[in-house]
Amino acid sequence: MNEFIACFKKYAVFEGRARRREYWMFYLFYIIFIIVLGILNSIIGFRTGILGTIAVSSFVLIAIIPSISVSVRRLHDINKSGWMIFISLIPIVGAIWLFVLMVTEGTKGDNQYGPDPKIIIQTPDQVVNNTSI
Repeated sequence: MNEFIACFKKYAVFEGRARRREYWMFYLFYIIFIIVLGILNSIIGFRTGILGTIAVSSFVLIAIIPSISVSVRRLHDINKSGWMIFISLIPIVGAIWLFVLMVTEGTKGDNQYGPDPKIIIQTPDQVVNNTSI
């Protein structure tokens, strides 16, 4: 849940890098929230479904910029331009290619988009490896 909240805090940050964990945890909770909203819509039993549709649509609209920004930062982690997100517009093949890019391990060490997000610098003389988080 921390990664999901962190993505909303960095909702318009399109620079830097995002680890696989940050990306996939964001989308996991994104899907969970949509399912919960759908279930609540069914339980409450709105006859027309308008209120439930408004709730799901509002959530999707609120989350669209954070989802794009975390995707761009994820592409930066594998040393690809954020514009590669548009590869998903190619039917079928584009979505598969983007999926492969998103599951690819990030560049070790610094790249042109910033420092490695797996390494957290606590003090100038101490570096802690953040691979267990």
